Amino acid sequence: MTRTTLTRTIGAPADRVFATVADPVNYTKAVSQITKVEFLTDQRTGVGTRFLETREMRGREAATELEVTEYVKNEHVRIVSKAGGTVWDSVFTVTPAGDGRGTRLDLVMEARPCRLLARVFVPLTKGIVAKAVAGDMDAVKAHLEDVQTDPD
Repeated sequence: MTRTTLTRTIGAPADRVFATVADPVNYTKAVSQITKVEFLTDQRTGVGTRFLETREMRGREAATELEVTEYVKNEHVRIVSKAGGTVWDSVFTVTPAGDGRGTRLDLVMEARPCRLLARVFVPLTKGIVAKAVAGDMDAVKAHLEDVQTDPD
């Protein structure tokens, strides 16, 4: 298993930060590498929501099925995917910043290989994955600090 932990302080209220990371449509608006979201369930947010996220990676499009497995409004959301013989388990946690003028966004992503090849591959790609996830966090921060309208 590998773990990637990232934190960003965002100059936006906690409810807006949560609404951006917990809603696949809003997340797509913030992260330009995501080109499409297709819902596999009738619900669009909350526990049980399943969706197919398509993003551009290294000049190619790749689709990943994701599921929301935990959802506590304005606190945290857990999104899990099984791809490439690995379970990708990501938890976004939103906390109002101590200064009252922003929000702390934490992301903990665990990669748990399920197959032998993945056990070799996951540690080798940890840096690449961490860089990509950091880019997503930076995009969320930039989007929320640049956009002055409600994301809902």
